[in-house]
Amino acid sequence: MITVRHSQDRGRANFGWLDSKHSFSFGSYYDPEYMGFSALRVINDDIVQAGAGFDTHGHRDMEIISYVLEGTIKHKDSEGNVQTLPAGEFQLMSAGSGIYHSEYNGSNSDTLRFLQIWIQPNELGTKPGYQQKNFGQENGLTPIATPNGRAGTLHIKQDAELHQLILEPNSSLNYQIKPGRKLYIHQVKGELQLGGTQLREGDGASIESLDFVELSNKNQTPTTALIFDLP
Repeated sequence: MITVRHSQDRGRANFGWLDSKHSFSFGSYYDPEYMGFSALRVINDDIVQAGAGFDTHGHRDMEIISYVLEGTIKHKDSEGNVQTLPAGEFQLMSAGSGIYHSEYNGSNSDTLRFLQIWIQPNELGTKPGYQQKNFGQENGLTPIATPNGRAGTLHIKQDAELHQLILEPNSSLNYQIKPGRKLYIHQVKGELQLGGTQLREGDGASIESLDFVELSNKNQTPTTALIFDLP
C-alpha cells in the first residue's frame, strides 16, 4: 500500500526569519494522523533568511539529520563541534543523553534551505555524537546512514537506513523491501513515479505491505529523493 502526503497538505510555520513546512506534527502544528511513520518522527523543509538561525537549544534521545539543499549552515554544539555544512552535505547529530546546539545561516546575503529530519533511536541515554559527510551526486541509490555505519555511511542508532536516490531522465530501478519493513520516500527535486503513483517536490509517500517498489523518472530532468527504510 502506498499513501501519498502531498506537499501542499503539509503543516506550515512562518516566523519571518524562518519559513518551515512540516511533513509531520511539529511545534504548533498538530495533526493526529501525521505523528510520524515508524521510527521517522520529523521532516521539516526549512528556509532560513540571511544572517538568521536557531539559537542554542537542547535535544536528547533523538537522531537528528540535516541535509542542506541551498546555502550553508553554521553549526556549533556543546560537544565542541564547530562546523560549516555547504549544500549537498549531510549531518547526523546523535543527541543521546543530551546536547545543546545552534544552527545559523552562514550567509549574510543568501537564504538557507535544508531538511531537518528526526529519527527516534533504539538506544537511550547514549553518548552524544556528531557526523558529517558529502556523498556526492551519483546516479542510483547511495546509502547515507546505516545501523552499523558500513562502507563509510553515517552511523545511526536505529534499525533504519537512509538512501539518496538520483535518477537520470528515462531511467528506473526496483527497490526490494524486506519482510516486515516499511519505506518512506520524501521527494526532494523533480518528479518520481512509484509504479502508478507520482511524487512531486515536497511530496512524501509511506509504503507498507509491499515486496518491492518500482522507482522511475519518466521526465527530461534528473530527480532526487530520500528513501527511509524503517522497522
